[in-house]
Amino acid sequence: MITLHQSPTDDDFVQNPYPFYAAARAHGPLVHWADYAMPCTTTFAATNAILRDRRFGREPVDALPVPDHLQPFYDVEAHSMLELEPPRHTRLRGLVLRAFTNRRIKALAPDITQLTHDLIDAFPDGAHDLLDTFARPLPVTLIARLLGVPEEMAPDLLRWSNAMVMMYQAGRTRSDEDVAVKATEEFVAFMRDYARQRRKDPRDDLITALIAAEEDGEKLSTDELITTCILLLNAGHEATVHSIGNGVKLCLQQQHRPPRDPAKFTEELLRIDPPLHMFTRTAYEDVTLHGHTFQRGDQVALLLAAANRDPAAYPDPDTFDPARKGPAQLAFGAGLHFCVGAPLARLELQIALPILFDRCPNLTLTAPPRYADIYHFHGLDALMVQA
Repeated sequence: MITLHQSPTDDDFVQNPYPFYAAARAHGPLVHWADYAMPCTTTFAATNAILRDRRFGREPVDALPVPDHLQPFYDVEAHSMLELEPPRHTRLRGLVLRAFTNRRIKALAPDITQLTHDLIDAFPDGAHDLLDTFARPLPVTLIARLLGVPEEMAPDLLRWSNAMVMMYQAGRTRSDEDVAVKATEEFVAFMRDYARQRRKDPRDDLITALIAAEEDGEKLSTDELITTCILLLNAGHEATVHSIGNGVKLCLQQQHRPPRDPAKFTEELLRIDPPLHMFTRTAYEDVTLHGHTFQRGDQVALLLAAANRDPAAYPDPDTFDPARKGPAQLAFGAGLHFCVGAPLARLELQIALPILFDRCPNLTLTAPPRYADIYHFHGLDALMVQA
């Protein structure tokens, strides 16, 4: 297995990581990425297979040491179904899905439609950052409504989410960590108090539904409830912001317009420039794949974005083709940990993007967009436009 060197914070890579992925793929389905000190998948087949292979999972084999200053953050992570394996994952996901139902998600369609129009109505006359005026407020407001928290809390939710997800970026600093821990403590305190209110005064919202969810006599503990709400905000909000920004950028640069029936269009946007580029797994037993033996406890990085541009799965993969045929793209993962918020993210994109381009047929870029240095996320630093 060849070893490759590529800093994830190098600006050329941040702005366009796809040439590196293509070069890595040319060496086979597995390469060793020296900067992450672990093997990485480069092909659709290898990435998809490990996502579904139960010999690999999210929980580490041995508990990783946690510095004292990061303990509050990882105390929350300890209850996240994103980081757990069966049986705890099975229990938590089952309870969450009893509350986070397709019916509840589909019922948000009128809210998404109205909020999209409201945000467009509020666009300033001149140039503005579409991330601030549209891509960020849309999902965070919807998450607030879904959870049942006051919409005036949206700026706090946004601030907490942005701070906490910085824990996953390459090259994070001690300052990033301190801000993330402070945001975690504030979010936990708010959610603990809000959950206490909802236990006394149930409403028709997701927090109440999560409190009420029960399976085989099991319910979510308060800590599990808090972590689940934080997960839904951070994962659901952050990825959707990047998906909207990346999608609008591509449409404006390549002169595409979302059709009235945008399902395939949306999937192709997610395939060609997904919001999350890497997800890791840990081997739970000795496993030999593609000529490499993973020892129990070894990590592997699954390059979702490289898989989504594998020419073996998607001919001419660098071309945006809304009529493309092929396997389901991997922006939301696959297998046991498939993104629980995928239906909501898809619904937001499918409703909001056609309305945006219908309402703003003359929408144009006023400055070249640049991606933010936040790998392994992949999203814009700003999207300056004028309607």
